[in-house]
Amino acid sequence: MPFVEGLRCRECGRPYPAEALHVCEWCFGPLEVVYDYEAIRSSISRESIAAGPPSIWRYADLLPVRSEGAVNLGAGFTPLVRADRLAAELGLGELWIKNDTLNPTGSFKDRVVSVALTKAQELGFKVAACASTGNLANSVAAHAAHAGMESVVFIPADLEAGKVITTAVFGGRLIAVDGNYDDVNRLCAELAGQHPSWAFVNVNVRTYYAEGSKTLAFEVAEQLGWQVPDHVVVPVASGSQLTKVAKGFKELYSVGLLDAEPHVRISGAQAEGCSPVAQAFAAGRDAIKPVKPNTIAKSLAIGNPADGPYALEAVRDSGGSIGSVTDEEIIEGIRLLARSEGIFAETAGGVTIATLAKLAAAGVVRSDERVVAYVTGNGLKTIEAVAPHCGPTARIAPTLEAFAAAVDISEVG
Repeated sequence: MPFVEGLRCRECGRPYPAEALHVCEWCFGPLEVVYDYEAIRSSISRESIAAGPPSIWRYADLLPVRSEGAVNLGAGFTPLVRADRLAAELGLGELWIKNDTLNPTGSFKDRVVSVALTKAQELGFKVAACASTGNLANSVAAHAAHAGMESVVFIPADLEAGKVITTAVFGGRLIAVDGNYDDVNRLCAELAGQHPSWAFVNVNVRTYYAEGSKTLAFEVAEQLGWQVPDHVVVPVASGSQLTKVAKGFKELYSVGLLDAEPHVRISGAQAEGCSPVAQAFAAGRDAIKPVKPNTIAKSLAIGNPADGPYALEAVRDSGGSIGSVTDEEIIEGIRLLARSEGIFAETAGGVTIATLAKLAAAGVVRSDERVVAYVTGNGLKTIEAVAPHCGPTARIAPTLEAFAAAVDISEVG
């Protein structure tokens, strides 16, 4: 870790060594990684990045781990898709979709887990563990299997079948808990204290794990020719992803990869059935009031988001907004993205697209802006959400006559 100086409390600024620590022992604020940006500036360039691997590890100098021997399934460098048909439907100008459905286990969590388990191995951990609403469970189980680590993954018992199966298939221990994510996370925090030899990626190595989300900003800037968008829309669960996207754009300027200081408006997207951050934003509050989740967007169903206050701060500082959408709007968002751009998103992606549509209709996201919407999970994981709304347009006998009777050819073109 030639460019990591240590850790620092986000609240009181107290320094800590770069160890398996995540909370300040003085004020209980979260810790964050401190980098030597001047040293990175002298080492990194657009050319060195372009010569790197087509994964998050092309940005290794900006990550808190050594890239040699990384736990790597190939996460990152996913497509940035120009979405002209969707833009026209929403009344926008230049719209791009960051399509993270194409990561190895089908979600952006592969970015953070690749970093977390690489760090876990550096620190000598042999067991990978997590609390998860599904996507993190998939990724931890897969990366642990690849690394030869044991895995113990905890999920709410009511998760979508696709996410349960695509975790269990990797052979680790999968523990279903009767309760919501906040109950699961509380249990894992207690277990982390009892099992200090386990790397809970979103507890004792969370400080490093969260840094993987910065690559969502790095890639967008690189894919836009080392320019930044005017506005991004990011789904919000714990709030960590949004805060790290904001941090990522700023870091690119700090190390000399951007020609001008970035001014990116950042907006968040939540489901109405679990929208504590959106509610605080609408009410003008700094404090996040916990809620009991009740939404089909289970991957965003965190009622007491750890990084909620920091997400609020990032949005307000940037001049963005935070919107929320109903379950019905989430389903329409999934279908809208699929039929306009051929991208099948899970429910979290439906939240992003539906919120984008709502913010565009309200004039918050403007037609003169270059906009990027982050779609962070594959729709094959949440088939249950759209199954009642999608199916064959007709069922016919295997004859030309039956086809002619069922399908109006003039409508096909």
